[in-house]
Amino acid sequence: MPHQDSYSRGPTEQPLLNVTLGDCFDHSVKRWPDNLALISRHQNICWSYRQLQQQVDRCAQALLAIGVNVGDRVGIWSPNNAEWCITQLATAKIGAILVTINPAYRLHEVEYALQQSQCSVLISADTFKDSDYSAMLNELLPELAYSALDSQRLPHLTTLISLSHTAMPGMLSWNGLLQLADRSSADALRARQQTLHCDQAINIQYTSGTTGFPKGATLSHRNILNNGYLVTEQQGFTEQDKLVIPVPLYHCFGMVMGNIGCISHGATMIYPSDAFDPSAVLQTVQDEKATALYGVPTMFIAVLAQPDFADYDLSSLRTGIMAGASCPVEVMKQVMEKMHMQQVQIAYGMTETSPVSTQTQADDPVEKRVSTVGRTHPHLESKIIDPNGALVARGQIGELCTKGYSVMLGYWNNDEATQQAIDSDGWMHTGDLACMDDDGYISIVGRSKDMVIRGGENIYPREIEEFLYTHPAVADVQVTGVPDKKYGEELLAWVILKTGEDINEHTLREFCKEQIAHYKIPRYFRFTDEFPMTVTGKIQKFKMREISVEELGLEP
Repeated sequence: MPHQDSYSRGPTEQPLLNVTLGDCFDHSVKRWPDNLALISRHQNICWSYRQLQQQVDRCAQALLAIGVNVGDRVGIWSPNNAEWCITQLATAKIGAILVTINPAYRLHEVEYALQQSQCSVLISADTFKDSDYSAMLNELLPELAYSALDSQRLPHLTTLISLSHTAMPGMLSWNGLLQLADRSSADALRARQQTLHCDQAINIQYTSGTTGFPKGATLSHRNILNNGYLVTEQQGFTEQDKLVIPVPLYHCFGMVMGNIGCISHGATMIYPSDAFDPSAVLQTVQDEKATALYGVPTMFIAVLAQPDFADYDLSSLRTGIMAGASCPVEVMKQVMEKMHMQQVQIAYGMTETSPVSTQTQADDPVEKRVSTVGRTHPHLESKIIDPNGALVARGQIGELCTKGYSVMLGYWNNDEATQQAIDSDGWMHTGDLACMDDDGYISIVGRSKDMVIRGGENIYPREIEEFLYTHPAVADVQVTGVPDKKYGEELLAWVILKTGEDINEHTLREFCKEQIAHYKIPRYFRFTDEFPMTVTGKIQKFKMREISVEELGLEP
């Protein structure tokens, strides 16, 4: 009897949505006008679908008034808040492409994203945690001090909008933007919306690049609307559901699986705080009688570890998604028992696939929900191949590839990288090593690239290496991941200094602080004269990892 190949196709009974995100939102408003659409706890905001639509349309008209055209890039650099959600929907309604910028980004990274995407408008928070966005923008654009925006470094950037209550020099305030809505009209907005179609680009998300710089995964209405819809459809969402979203909106987990998943079902989006806070999550679930909760495993671990965890009533919870990293068996069991999330599911994917390509089911056994990432998502195909591109047998390890409506349009202005990622038959090569069992469940067993996953954040060492190379004392550097109890993995940098230089890890950490996101700053630095290499001169990162795990006394 011939062996079964590692190929599977997801179900197709539920038809895909062939509309734009703006039209889908308006349809939900029409169906459920008085349903709660958005609760932003830290802002004391609670809006019905009709009220959210009024906010969205006002913002959309204001963007029309300042001359934003179809295909123009509008950046947002902010933690979770109502303005983020409004901007997401308003840009979708006018056909602009939303460039979602990680709120942890620093100067070096935000300049690259704005430059590479050629953003014409940037909506920015004022401050967040230890990030002073306004100060960084003034450093990047010194002409703002003279209330002008005519930058040689960022020539495409024409408008800056600050989410602070008072307008900063050279910037519009959020309220100042909304006041411009009267210069446009509801008719103009309707006319623009009617020209759009679901295959147009709507979103650019930057993913850390193995080539040293992040790449802008470009996603369409069809990509992200259907993915958000099908992820929540598999959780059994209806207009009665209330989803707590503590994951960041800049990432697909928040903006697609969260916001769009709710909007497509008339359900309620709930932001417990501007950034993850385990106490706020517990309080929000209890107060709002939430039915669903999202998070990466480290978030669920932090929630369960709260000293007053037992004081909260979480009995309203039913389902949710755990994604971003593998989940320990005991954590899954505790989430199901102590948090009442009997139908919690695991999802797997990548930004380039909008993001989810496999998901477990509500009734899957716990073992399957922990040891696998589920089966192929509706309307998608999965295959596992050997290095020659041939299908491997079930149970054998190979590279996981995915195909279907969810595969990105490509990397923004980067045809070469797009062709490396998506083959001529439309298969997205994930770079993840996986195997498929006889029932079609897929397990991720490793990564063919060197990617490090720290607390759900994908980090490509090459990007960190490229940045550390810019320090004048550094001759060579190699970055890899080492095991960590809290985050799953932490970054380790092996550094060779230039002759005569003498710096320490504190110096390098300070050098990183204002330039790259905190989660990309290596936890460990090891100064050395040479790297472990093969006879052919190839650096052996696995040996660096082994040596450091032993030296640092880390548990694998």
